[in-house]
Amino acid sequence: MRREKKCSGCISCFFPHEAMAQEKASVILRVIAAVCITTVLGFVEDLDSTFKDTRVNDIWLVDFYAPWCGYCKKLEPIWDEVGAELRSSGSPVRVGKMDATAYSGMASEFGVRGYPTIKLLKADLAYNYKGPRTKDDIVEFANRVAGPAVRALPSTQMFEHMMKRHDVLFVYVGGDSPLKEKYNDAASELIVYTYFFSASEDAVPESISMPELPAVVVFKDGDYFTYDEYEDGSLSSWVNRERFQGYLQIDGFTLYELGETGKLVAIAVIDEKDATEESGRLKTLMQRVAKEYREHFNRVFQFGHMDGSDYINSLIMGEVKVPSVIILNTSNEQYFLSSEPIETMEQLVQFISDVLNGSAQAYGGDGFIQRIKRVAFDARSTIMSVFRSSPLLGCFLFGLPLGVISLMCYGICTAESDDGSDDIDALKREGLTDEEEEEEEERQDTAELEAPEEEEEDEEEEEEEEGEKDPEEKKTD
Repeated sequence: MRREKKCSGCISCFFPHEAMAQEKASVILRVIAAVCITTVLGFVEDLDSTFKDTRVNDIWLVDFYAPWCGYCKKLEPIWDEVGAELRSSGSPVRVGKMDATAYSGMASEFGVRGYPTIKLLKADLAYNYKGPRTKDDIVEFANRVAGPAVRALPSTQMFEHMMKRHDVLFVYVGGDSPLKEKYNDAASELIVYTYFFSASEDAVPESISMPELPAVVVFKDGDYFTYDEYEDGSLSSWVNRERFQGYLQIDGFTLYELGETGKLVAIAVIDEKDATEESGRLKTLMQRVAKEYREHFNRVFQFGHMDGSDYINSLIMGEVKVPSVIILNTSNEQYFLSSEPIETMEQLVQFISDVLNGSAQAYGGDGFIQRIKRVAFDARSTIMSVFRSSPLLGCFLFGLPLGVISLMCYGICTAESDDGSDDIDALKREGLTDEEEEEEEERQDTAELEAPEEEEEDEEEEEEEEGEKDPEEKKTD
């Protein structure tokens, strides 16, 4: 007899209508989520070989990726958000992605050397994105580069608004001039890094006094500084040096960007999680030097602080005391450390001056020995990181090959040696010339022919000896 299963008191038994409503709601939510995902993915277009001919009339933000690249896979969801953000904001920028391995020829034409590579393509120009791979940073880059290289500030209110909005603001003030043409060229080249604006003399706030016009001015650190062609060199170089605040917090990516300015980087290495009085003092001293000694050091040094010493230790392949001060030359991988603890502003200024005049001891560099050390250090760091993250995987990746190599070496060392007479003869033959080798073969043939004759002569001698015996001996026999 079949026994009916007893209900355990689920919600569908007591509240059947509520259960059905919940099930319908879950289905609707799944459908909405699927539609949203499909819509977001639709904002990013897959590009193929026809892209080269069809892209001219539009502005494109393209991600060149490789299917096997881990960084590319990490960027993929962020890229979908970038596409959705630009589409919803009404931006003219179209977002796409291209498999650079499938269309390698086209990727090479656009100058793709690694994965992922992000480029904004505008008319005949291609701008590389080198910033953090976050949605907000990529969207800001796209909107900045897609617009005009130089934006106008038509009023004083707009001028003041932009001064509050931007930490670093470049403005050309004046009418048409050769300086304006240079400014436009610099803006077209460096728009990937910062914004560029222009204003008439009437739009400048009354609190700002210009010594002469036209002029290029940078507003930052609560002050403004005017470009001087005779002292500052080319306008593009000056903009590149001034596009950062005088003092800032530095991380690995910021340090990479600072390397493109050509400046030495003076860093107070501190631990913000475990802040001490000495850490706060070094940070304050660095900020004061950046502001009060700008005229002396600004063209050569960039000032800031870094939280923790892990990144610095990987750069110098050593350990830096926390807190301490270090000066990095990112162009040749040299660094400078003070020979004594820095406790006063005078000591810090003296240390920076010693680096500037070349009297400070330089460490590191990019010489041959340092490159070998770098390879060994990177290999060791990679192995240690693998073992720390997954010990079993590390044992398999590094232990198995070492075991196989050990077995091979053991087999070679313990193998029985064969009779090497043939090898010795071969070696002897290798050392002979062709004539000597022919003479050697003739000697061997002659020896083989003479051997039977010698045996017959020996037998005849034995018979003669028997015939020469005495008759008496024969009789006795």
